[in-house]
Amino acid sequence: MKAFHSILIPKSFDALCLLLPFLMAIAAEGRPIPFPAIETATIEAFGQYLARIEAQNAASLRQGPFLWVDGLPAREQKEAIAKLKDGEVEMRRLSVSSAGENFNVPGGMIHDWEGIVFVPGVKIDDVLKILQDYDHQAMYYAPDVEEARIESHTGNKFRVFLRFRRHKVVTVVLDTEHDITYFRDSPLQAHSRSSATRIAQVEDPGGPNEKEKAPGNDDGYLWRMETWWRMEERDGGVYVQNEAVTLTRDIPTGLGWLIEPFITKIPKETLEFTLQATKSAVLKSVTH
Repeated sequence: MKAFHSILIPKSFDALCLLLPFLMAIAAEGRPIPFPAIETATIEAFGQYLARIEAQNAASLRQGPFLWVDGLPAREQKEAIAKLKDGEVEMRRLSVSSAGENFNVPGGMIHDWEGIVFVPGVKIDDVLKILQDYDHQAMYYAPDVEEARIESHTGNKFRVFLRFRRHKVVTVVLDTEHDITYFRDSPLQAHSRSSATRIAQVEDPGGPNEKEKAPGNDDGYLWRMETWWRMEERDGGVYVQNEAVTLTRDIPTGLGWLIEPFITKIPKETLEFTLQATKSAVLKSVTH
């Protein structure tokens, strides 16, 4: 009952009384709750965080460990590998803060999650084939991905369009474009780097008045998205790892009951779903 209370209604009756006229007026006119646009300071702070993550990832590619579970203490590593082979997804939340707290981003929140899944009985090229099959990702990753297509492809570089639909109390549809580069580190290892170059929230998706809001001048459910994939073939299958760093607006005072579930839970749930869906798609591809 406590979780239900925190998600569906404000924390106090007074807050509800203050917000109700505002929310009812918005609902009556069919308009979303207005939020301030992204600020320069928010973008700059995210850039600083991203630079640190890029440095950490570059170092691990040079020096190891290639997979984050291999950097765990021996006992924890053994337990994690056992869980992966049992079909589980191992997840962890990351932070570059020495205190383990969220990086200070004025007006925004950074979400940095890393996960790994084991796909048994397949080769690394089987995984790469699915990951690079962007024209069919609306099938592999439904319902999170609603539309997908390759806009350009040269060598190991892709430019991709993806329309995301995400629901947690509220439903948000986003049109996104991504630049993606793949690297073959060895016959048994590969990684990729994906950066969302454009994210636009869609109003009235699929309806007669469908239109995109100006990127950064929207409700702030997703302002930035950076992704790193790693794959290693061993133990009779392929370990598939994904780190996703996203930037959202901060939780507005008085509206946490409505916004917080979407902002704080979607990043982890989306990553876990993506890894499981990737595993399922790869396994289906090798059995047909």
